[in-house]
Amino acid sequence: MVEYIIYAFLGINITFNLLGSFALHRFPDVYTRLHGATKCTTFGTIFAVLAVIVHAVNQLHITGDPKYLQMALHSLVALIALLLTNPTGAHAIAKAAHLSGVKPVRAVVDAYEAKLKRERGGEK
Repeated sequence: MVEYIIYAFLGINITFNLLGSFALHRFPDVYTRLHGATKCTTFGTIFAVLAVIVHAVNQLHITGDPKYLQMALHSLVALIALLLTNPTGAHAIAKAAHLSGVKPVRAVVDAYEAKLKRERGGEK
């Protein structure tokens, strides 16, 4: 039964990582590409780590070897690092793209541009 849970988690991982790859190729600009790739790969990687943790806990229960507890804890720390750095990195890339002049395709409202104009107007 545990193997099926692991396979299901890995299947979800593969599905969402493929959707993230598809987003990189099909979306029109850097902002939507970042959004699609970041959301999909983060969600997919959560399930990959959950598969590792389920496997490790199962093996710990079967063998009693503490190396499986270590594997589960390391995977959990890696997941926390990913959850903190992935959105932060995407935000930094989007902000750098906007500041370098790359505009969103078909954007109706660009609130960040309006904020920058207000700030620049206040400096003069």
